[in-house]
Amino acid sequence: MNKKRKILTGTHFMFGNHAIVEGAIAAGCTYFAGYPITPASEIAERMSKRMPEVGGKFIQMEDEMGSIFSVTGASLCGAKAMTATASAGFNYMQEGLGYAYAVEAPLVVMDASRIRGEIDASHADVMQPRWGASGDYEAICLTPSSVQELFDHTIEAFNLAEKYRNPVIVLIDMILSHMRERVVIPDPDEITIVNRKKPTVPPEEFLPFKANENDVPPLPPFGEGYKVLYSLNPHGEDGRIGWDPDIHEKLYKRILGKIRNNVDDICKYETYYIDDADVLLVAYGSQCRPALAAVREARKRGYKVGFLKLITIFPVPEKIIETLSKKVEKIIVMELNVGKYFFEVDRVAKKNCEVVSLLKDRGTSFAVEEILNKIEEVSR
Repeated sequence: MNKKRKILTGTHFMFGNHAIVEGAIAAGCTYFAGYPITPASEIAERMSKRMPEVGGKFIQMEDEMGSIFSVTGASLCGAKAMTATASAGFNYMQEGLGYAYAVEAPLVVMDASRIRGEIDASHADVMQPRWGASGDYEAICLTPSSVQELFDHTIEAFNLAEKYRNPVIVLIDMILSHMRERVVIPDPDEITIVNRKKPTVPPEEFLPFKANENDVPPLPPFGEGYKVLYSLNPHGEDGRIGWDPDIHEKLYKRILGKIRNNVDDICKYETYYIDDADVLLVAYGSQCRPALAAVREARKRGYKVGFLKLITIFPVPEKIIETLSKKVEKIIVMELNVGKYFFEVDRVAKKNCEVVSLLKDRGTSFAVEEILNKIEEVSR
């Protein structure tokens, strides 16, 4: 442990939700606001202890809506801020997220997806990070698949939020939240940290939303003399509300463009056994674990199967999906719901190959044998 700020380092056998907290602290998080909800409650519980230890602030809000507006305000005041919730609680945050996208507030939201009303694992909420909030925006959503990745991708989430002045959602589920695994935490000077751009001109010359086309404007914290109106309404480069179609169009072209034109930088994925694959398995989140195990077993049985592990699901990593769809005959998209991200993969790949679903909506993880059965079926 770094005694100066009580930042953990070294190797630990760590609870998933606790790894998220330590990743946030390593990324420089200094503010957490949240409301308890299973299976994410342990994030808030540990934050209530760890934030004071590292000089940060913790506040338990009255509900999820208060939580998202609280972290948005903290972000605009200069803090790296995060909240955490689960499924139904994420519903309540959508109004605040719509505001955060409009004012370009960098923040991180952990959403532990679950079956409605229960804590069993589910990917039923997979479209909510992209389409849940009001207005036009581009979402960034990461899907870790191990406790180590909960730590690593929490740092990545903060870096992306700061770099692109955008909320970043980390979509997990009960399996990862409540899993315990080995986590290696590097020394702070070994971790890449991205901080938001700040103004380089004095307050009297500053235009708060002025940026190059598809670029990210600098973000001054409240209290340093820069006057900014953060409005959900269409606003010009000076921040003033502008009821003009041209102002509205220019603003949202830039807000969307800063993500769309940087997809190659934002999107992360891993590929396995794709060089000679006839069939490609696509998975995200906790289900990457049985997926990779099934692909390795299928290879032993003589099936030429490859695996695409999606780390970033939004923006959709269209380039790698399209590239691989031209190499294989069939793609299997597996997920714990009734079939949702399948439509994103199918949209990109169907012109090149057949895309099929492998679904499970029972609150439990895929068994390797279930995946193998599907691989054998589509390989006949």
